Amino acid sequence: MEEPLDEYDRLILKQLERDARKAYSAIADDLGISNTMVHQRVGKLRRIGVLKGTTVVVNERKLGYEWGAFTGIMLKEDSDSEKIIEELKLIPEVTECYYITGKYTLYIRIVARSNEHMRRVLYEKIDHIPGVLKTESLIDFGAAFKRNVPIEE
Repeated sequence: MEEPLDEYDRLILKQLERDARKAYSAIADDLGISNTMVHQRVGKLRRIGVLKGTTVVVNERKLGYEWGAFTGIMLKEDSDSEKIIEELKLIPEVTECYYITGKYTLYIRIVARSNEHMRRVLYEKIDHIPGVLKTESLIDFGAAFKRNVPIEE
């Protein structure tokens, strides 16, 4: 059974969501609780899988990846999905991969430096993975917004 989150867990999550590098002592001061309590709660949140880690969010466009696409992948056999996912993991330009319903089995996000780079990723890398039947891409002009799920109180 999962441990329920209480008010302090949610308040700590909100503080970390605003600034993941915020010192635990500063969070403790803001919430009027002990530094030890913040450490224990963050440890619990990691242990139960609510906090999945600390990561850096990179601005792809600032690194020269001007093109993005969302691509649906139709497979010859859905049972090949695990093998195909392992091949997709080897392509650095594939930044996300999801199982979906509908005519596609997988939905991926691709980044590329140029139109030609995108073409090479799609036609020379992804389309050559054994088991891929067809792809269909939608060009990504940039995220209007991106956020975490609400942390309910």
